[in-house]
Amino acid sequence: MLQDYHIHALAHGEYRYTYDWLKTFAVAAREQGILELGFSEHDEYLSRIDTAVLQQLREEFPDINIRLGLEVDYIPGREEHIREISRQYDFDYLIGSIHFIEGWGFDHPDFSHLFTGKDIDQIYRSYFNLVHRAIKSGLFDVVGHLDLIKIWGHRPREHTVEHYVEPLLNSIKAADMVIEINSAGLRKPVKEIYPAPEIIDLVFAKEIAVTLGSDAHHPSQLGEGLAEAHRRLIGAGFKSIAMLEQRQVKLMALK
Repeated sequence: MLQDYHIHALAHGEYRYTYDWLKTFAVAAREQGILELGFSEHDEYLSRIDTAVLQQLREEFPDINIRLGLEVDYIPGREEHIREISRQYDFDYLIGSIHFIEGWGFDHPDFSHLFTGKDIDQIYRSYFNLVHRAIKSGLFDVVGHLDLIKIWGHRPREHTVEHYVEPLLNSIKAADMVIEINSAGLRKPVKEIYPAPEIIDLVFAKEIAVTLGSDAHHPSQLGEGLAEAHRRLIGAGFKSIAMLEQRQVKLMALK
């Protein structure tokens, strides 16, 4: 496997950013033949990142390119704050993600019931409008789990998902951004990679670069589902995958 760029060693704050803990992720990556390993904590845990720990890992695991990323919640009004935090470390990439719609953490199990009785098409419109604003902000390198809104299995009725996504893809292409192929959806109720196969086909048709990520919150999840994501990319026609270093994109062959 080429890479896993979406790793949360701190998970949701329950683990410590120590050498011994992060080493378990690197060992798991080596066992799976992962060549590029990206630690991308949630931005709320930014202050707990220790770059000295990452440097230790790079010295002990010279066969793995260990990257420093950050997954940032895009919420309108946070733009200046995001600019500020992006300067605090020498990041290789920033993942822009949407987890909240007007304060509703729609992907959290405790709030999944709030889909009931709502206009699903309106939810999709609201969600993808926020994704589009994140893209247009110019703050991010990678679009995280593009169609996360489907997490509980709710699908739009009025339009196909491509109707909502295609304008975003045009903006992503114009901004030279990268789209993450995130396998975490396979272990969620929707049981599908983010983004959906039909979107991956559109991404290929528009010649937009992609990365791979498992969204692991524990070493046991590292690389999980990426073999299927890899097969899906090959089936769609992809010949390369994006590698990011100091917020610059290079392509490597997708074998």
